[in-house]
Amino acid sequence: MIEQGAVIYVAGHQGLVGSAIVRLLQNQGYRNIVTRTLQELDLRDQQAVRLFFNAEKPAYVFLAAARVGGIQTNALRPAEFIYDNLAIQLNVLHAAYEHQVKKLLFLGSSCIYPRDAEQPIKEESLLTGPLEKTNEPYAVAKIAGITFCQSYNKQYGTNFISVMPTNLYGPGDNFDQKQGHVIPALIAKFCDAVKHKKSAVVVGGSGTAYREFLYVDDCAQALLFLMNHYNDSATINIGSGTDITIKELVDRIARITGFEGTIVWDTKFPDGTPRKQLDVRKLRALGWHAQTSLNEGLLKTVAWYKKHENK
Repeated sequence: MIEQGAVIYVAGHQGLVGSAIVRLLQNQGYRNIVTRTLQELDLRDQQAVRLFFNAEKPAYVFLAAARVGGIQTNALRPAEFIYDNLAIQLNVLHAAYEHQVKKLLFLGSSCIYPRDAEQPIKEESLLTGPLEKTNEPYAVAKIAGITFCQSYNKQYGTNFISVMPTNLYGPGDNFDQKQGHVIPALIAKFCDAVKHKKSAVVVGGSGTAYREFLYVDDCAQALLFLMNHYNDSATINIGSGTDITIKELVDRIARITGFEGTIVWDTKFPDGTPRKQLDVRKLRALGWHAQTSLNEGLLKTVAWYKKHENK
């Protein structure tokens, strides 16, 4: 269990997951939380990371910092996705080992699994088939991070755990219509259409792909739960246990945002992996399951976006 007075470093605290972790820790009474912005600490700079760990001496680390983006961004900037993520991971993980951090949680991604993995995807499916090409550089970097954690645990006796969350959404997400992930990008698109009284909204893809989604505050709860109750080198999935087609998702977001016009599907855009649902039986067996339904989470996220969109 994380002691109340322990120094906890949340890497990536301004991002979707990192901000949710900080909110949860504060609500749970933890006050010794250490954070740094990118301007204050570039995690790609090995020497800067070492100096930071030497000065702050964190006992626990949540490694949620990463370069992330949707299908289009992954396709346009593959070199940045593999370099930045590898650099961040290697620098933080090695510094955690050097400074004898008690425990570190590495946040992976469900995109590490083979494109055509059997559904729902078990943790054991890793490296059993080809990856989805649209995000391969990002996936390769995350797989390297998992292997790094396992290797250091084996050779040096560290306690680095690797968790694989499904697609996340919620307050603090990137709502850019071109660079954001599917839910925030759609929310921004439909809210904009309602605001400007547009008669039609164009959505990329066919709408037939299935995706699983988890509200980010639920994910943060799972991460803290695992930090306190899981100490195995084997990866563990985090998800809601259910999935939905993109078409159904779009219809729900249109309804929640109040859009009543026409939805046009632009099939020139790729769908990505046909189906991606995680097997979460391992996590549920430990005693954790998601609390927030997709409808409830979408309502909260749309409300948050409307409140913050002009700020």
